[in-house]
Amino acid sequence: MAAAVQCCLALPSKLSSLSINGSSAIHSNSRHFRSLSFSSSISNTFFSGGCLSMSTVQRPIRHSVVCEVAPTKKADSAVKRARQAEKRRIYNKARKSEVRTRMTKVLDALDELRKKPEAQAEEVLPIEKLIAEAYSVIDKAVKVGTLHRNTGAHRKSRLARRKKAVEVHHGWYTPAAAAVNA
Repeated sequence: MAAAVQCCLALPSKLSSLSINGSSAIHSNSRHFRSLSFSSSISNTFFSGGCLSMSTVQRPIRHSVVCEVAPTKKADSAVKRARQAEKRRIYNKARKSEVRTRMTKVLDALDELRKKPEAQAEEVLPIEKLIAEAYSVIDKAVKVGTLHRNTGAHRKSRLARRKKAVEVHHGWYTPAAAAVNA
């Protein structure tokens, strides 16, 4: 007990030369004081009197560790699902590209026919074949689930409306409402 009291009396002189930098407290004059800690040999009653003890403690250097919340390896079923999804994505991308290509060909051909001043009604026949091919590709895309059925219907309707607009423009088709009023 006398040694603990002597250590407590010497504490103010040691604290005057103690500096705290960062996360560790280092005694500026002596290298053997690594940090402040309580001695295990002093009882709680001694602490109630306000005494404090210093002892050397050797601590290993700690490095920060980054932990991942999710497991690093996916379950086998998840890997298979990812593989299947990628395969479907590539397949659907090819189908959608084919639909867009066919529609573009039809729309370009109809625009050229509309701009032609002396177009004949027979010039629509090759465009109708292109439209039939586009309808077929759209229907297949809807059938396998690449396109929603309403999207397929919308695209087919767009092609039909554009063809009808060209026919009306050249006078090859007269809408029924205009024929009744005339």
